[in-house]
Amino acid sequence: MALSTLHNVRFAGMASCVPRHVVHNIHDVPPHLRSERERLVRNIGIETRRVCPSWQCFSDLAFDAAEKLLSELQWAREEVDALIVVTQSPDYLTPATAIILQDRLGLPHGTVAFDVNLGCSGYPFALQILGSMVAAGVVKKGLILLGDRSSYKHKDPLKDPLFSDAATATALEYSQEAAPMYFDLNSDGSGHKAIMVPVGGHRQPFELEHAIARKGEDGFWYSNLDLILDGPAVLSFSTQRIPPMVEQLMAHAGMGKEDIDYFVFHQANRMINETIRKKLGLSSDKVPSSLQDFGNTSGASLPVTMTVRLGDTLSQGRHRLLLCGFGVGLSWGGAIVDIDSAHFPVLIEI
Repeated sequence: MALSTLHNVRFAGMASCVPRHVVHNIHDVPPHLRSERERLVRNIGIETRRVCPSWQCFSDLAFDAAEKLLSELQWAREEVDALIVVTQSPDYLTPATAIILQDRLGLPHGTVAFDVNLGCSGYPFALQILGSMVAAGVVKKGLILLGDRSSYKHKDPLKDPLFSDAATATALEYSQEAAPMYFDLNSDGSGHKAIMVPVGGHRQPFELEHAIARKGEDGFWYSNLDLILDGPAVLSFSTQRIPPMVEQLMAHAGMGKEDIDYFVFHQANRMINETIRKKLGLSSDKVPSSLQDFGNTSGASLPVTMTVRLGDTLSQGRHRLLLCGFGVGLSWGGAIVDIDSAHFPVLIEI
């Protein structure tokens, strides 16, 4: 297991941005599908989702989140030494979205900017990547822009009851007063087919026939460009791998459950998250959820949950969080982070 500890890294702030457009998982589907969808919603726990209009990209949401956070922190643009973008929804296959956002945000040419292709597990990985640069003294102040326009994976947002769109910005800075950060990062590529879009890369380039849709049993149309999700495989992976990883991470940090103020898990669905919570013996008041109102926002689900459920609390005094992401790859990771009076602007809606 990739266990590690970082020192001198302060969590300075976070901003989250979602589209204004709300899709209701029950009321917005055709009447003949509503009873079936009601049963599904009871299992997954997602009532409404946020969906971008066709013209809006992940980077548009990320730009607004970064602008708001920089303003709240009162960081000068020339102070930002690194910009890491973690997304599976890039503007283009080439160049990296981070390079485009470096220019769009007016950051200096000396800013290190690059993309990381990770989804639901991405937030702990991103904290470790940028945190390592900060801990080494290479970066004094840096930004993580993370999230996805996940709804694009299905042309019709009504047929996908899970995924929602969001982008987030997180600021880390060097501080000798900061508490240590603890990490446990893992991957298992043997399960890569459990969550994937099979067409469009070099292994299987796009051809016109891939865009031809076929009607499914649920009445919606599907093509080879849609996301493939093996629900039973993901359920098994999540509920078997995550509880032991959480226990291992706490042991590495020399902590018990009583030492953690909040456990924030990737917002996969209610069934998965409740199984994990119960296996770990955690009370529901220590495990905030944003599933009902925001759905599964891929890698952004940890920051979105922190913003909308804990923002006011985390902006006042010190609190210790265990953050856990898991999913596409398959990959999973956890981080224990102390947040002390950081900046948490209210949720941005555009």
